[in-house]
Formats: sequence, structure tokens, C-alpha cells
Amino acid sequence: MAKILLAGESWATTTIHTKGFDTFTTSSYGEGAADFIAAAEAGGHIVDFMPNHVAAEKFPAHAEALAEYDVVVLSDIGANTLLLPDSVFSRGERMPNRLQVLADWTSAGGALLMVGGYLTFQGIEGKANYRNTPLARVLPVEMEVGDDREETPQGVVPTVVADHAITRGLAAEWPAILGHHRLTPRADAESLVQAGGYPLLVVGQQGAGRVAAFASDMGPHWLPPEFLAWEGFTPLWQRLIGWLSREIE
Repeated sequence: MAKILLAGESWATTTIHTKGFDTFTTSSYGEGAADFIAAAEAGGHIVDFMPNHVAAEKFPAHAEALAEYDVVVLSDIGANTLLLPDSVFSRGERMPNRLQVLADWTSAGGALLMVGGYLTFQGIEGKANYRNTPLARVLPVEMEVGDDREETPQGVVPTVVADHAITRGLAAEWPAILGHHRLTPRADAESLVQAGGYPLLVVGQQGAGRVAAFASDMGPHWLPPEFLAWEGFTPLWQRLIGWLSREIE
């Protein structure tokens, strides 16, 4: 059983409605982690979920706090959210670089998973911007400069390309996905699944730690309903978590 810190996967939306002369504004809040959390908890794992606005202030700034967890997952959370809490951005106070702390913790024996989304890896308009942070040296992939999204509204079928404890027993072809990041595996990493000629799932070692990159989403919209309902969805995440936390080899 692993204890997981999941940061990201939330958003707030403000909409301006215009009806002739008059306008009014509505707002809403959403989260996209439910399917991943359900899959992890079905395997007996514990998930501590920090939505973006919570992670901005509460994500650990010291290795001692990270030591409470076996696996850290970043999904659809831009680098600025972790680099610029209110104490830094608004009050000009110094604090540890939390991405450097996370990179060092991973290399010392932790486990890090980055999952794709509009604000992961480089992301939409390059605004996730992890390529220019300390995490770039620990992730098992290299990132492009700028916007690295590959939108595939027609659907692209992921294919298992390596025998590994994570993919063993899963179907050779998975349900189609609607988008992913364009990433390049590092020379010392292993690409387990590909989609559209790009790596979809890459794993590797970083110092004494383990790292993984999943280049698509953990829920809508890049993962359509067929993928979320796929019988391999829950085993995939459970095995990935198990490998990262060294419960399976």
C-alpha cells in the first residue's frame, strides 16, 4: 500500500453571458482526478489530493514533509503554481524552491509521476514550463520548447512496445486517446507504450528514486469515456503506482 500525494487536476471557470444590451457573470469549479483516485484506492493505496489552489500554498517545501509520501503525482498543474505561492508573489518573501526540493527528494529515493494535461510538461502555449525547472533533469523524458500538445480529435490508439511489470497482462492495444504531449525518452529511460509515434508511458531511475511520465491525461478530455471504462484502466494505474513505490518489480 502506497501513500500518494496528487497535486493539480482542478480549475475555476468564469463565464460572461451576453444577451443583447445586458451581461452577467457566472463561475464554476471542477476537478478531474476522480477516476485516478478511484483506481488507486481500489488497489488499497491512499491518495492525499491537493487541488491547484490548495497545492499553491500547501505543497511541501521541505524533504521532511515529502517523506510522508511514497509517490508524488503532478497532473495538470503548472510550474508557476508551485514556484509562486502568495508569500513569494505578493509579499516578496524567500522560501525554498519546491521543484528543487521535489527533484532532490526524488533522486534520494522518492518516486515521481508526471501526468499530462494542458498545464503539465510544457503544456498549452508553453505555460506549464517544466522544461526550465529543476524537475526537467529528473523526469525520464525531454520536453520540447513551447507548446508540446498533440491534439488527436480523430483518436490515436496506444500500443504496448515493451514487456514490463506495469504493462504485463494488459492488452497490446488500448482504447484511443484524444491527445498527448510530444516527448522524447531519455537515453537511460524505457518507453513502455507509444501513441502516434510518440512515447505515452516512459519509466526510469533517477539516482536512488523512480520516475515515470504518462503523456496523456488521467481523465477527460484527452481520455474519452471508452478509455475510462476500459478494463485495463484501473490495473494500469495500480501497477504504475506499485512499480514507483517498489511494491512490484
